[in-house]
Amino acid sequence: MSGLEESPTRHSRVGQMILPPATLGMLGGGQLGRFFVAAAHEMGYAVWVLDPDPHSPAALIADRHLLAAYDDYAALDELAQGCAAISTEFENVPAGTLDYLDKFVVVRPSAAAVSVCQNRIAEKNFLRDNALPHAAFTVAHDEQDLRQAGPGLFPGILKVARFGYDGKGQAVVSNRDEALAAFQHFKGESCVLEQKLDLECEISVVLARDEAGVISTFPVAENSHRRGILDVSVVPARAADALRARAAGLAGTIAERLDYVGTLAVEFFVVHGQLMINEMAPRPHNSGHYTLDACVTSQYEQQVRALCGLPLGEAGAHSAAAMVNLLGDLWYETGPAGQRYREPDWSRLYAFPTLKLHLYGKHHARPGRKMGHFTVLDDDPEQARELAMAARALIGIVDAV
Repeated sequence: MSGLEESPTRHSRVGQMILPPATLGMLGGGQLGRFFVAAAHEMGYAVWVLDPDPHSPAALIADRHLLAAYDDYAALDELAQGCAAISTEFENVPAGTLDYLDKFVVVRPSAAAVSVCQNRIAEKNFLRDNALPHAAFTVAHDEQDLRQAGPGLFPGILKVARFGYDGKGQAVVSNRDEALAAFQHFKGESCVLEQKLDLECEISVVLARDEAGVISTFPVAENSHRRGILDVSVVPARAADALRARAAGLAGTIAERLDYVGTLAVEFFVVHGQLMINEMAPRPHNSGHYTLDACVTSQYEQQVRALCGLPLGEAGAHSAAAMVNLLGDLWYETGPAGQRYREPDWSRLYAFPTLKLHLYGKHHARPGRKMGHFTVLDDDPEQARELAMAARALIGIVDAV
């Protein structure tokens, strides 16, 4: 356990700015962490990354990589000693780790906020308790809970409470027998069974909230998925102004009720013209990648600003945008001799003058792995989408959205 003493000045730092050239800490080393490191570097900060992956994309550009597990207390002590403030890039960092670090150094978002977002049971209960719109659900800790589930929850979606993302740990179930079979497949992990909704579309809101409660909201994105993974985001969402405003308002309410400090994403289902909250992410979000190129301030710069107690930046967009995810499947070509691993022909994308390509520097491509994205900018969201879909097809992504 720790050899550190709890900082007596911990609470005196609230309301104070942490300015460059201070060192910041990042728990997690994926692409979201990589963009955080880049944003912090541009603002004059140094960054240490703690991640157990020796090929961590964020660690490749960080000032220091602590190669350790998230519950390695010696490494956490070193991170706390070396950093002025610490954040996280994904919700599955143990809340206990954040709570531990908070004893010694500024940590944003808080362990309490992350713990709600990282567990679907806690998340659904939070939505219910705060009278926020969501699909009907029940909690299933065992098979008996599923046998007692109301018939109105079928057809439904059974989701594991922890570590499910990008469609993993989920199963569409038509009836109780299928739900029981899926529960067994998930090895009896606690789950949420929620009613399957008739979706018109899916949208998301990314916002930042500072320690004074000031909220800065990015334009609402309209999202399409492929095999459970985000495929294309169009900004601004092609939805009524009132619906977009309602989504931004609900996301702000969530941030306030969580007393959230940092960058937060909220995903919504649109059902018969009404909004239903799907889930929250206590970090920057895949559907907010467009902010790197289309907005005055990116979601990652906002994350740095909120962490360091700086005033939030302007979140408005100067362009419409369409963002396309690039998954590892793209690195494999099927021919007469079978599958062949090769680098995609990026020259086809660079032929589009308003397209911005971002590759994450991951060690190896595998099917379903997020390897990069590109964003097309235009004055009109529909035109941006058309150009993005044309570029998407040119590099071999031909599935209909």
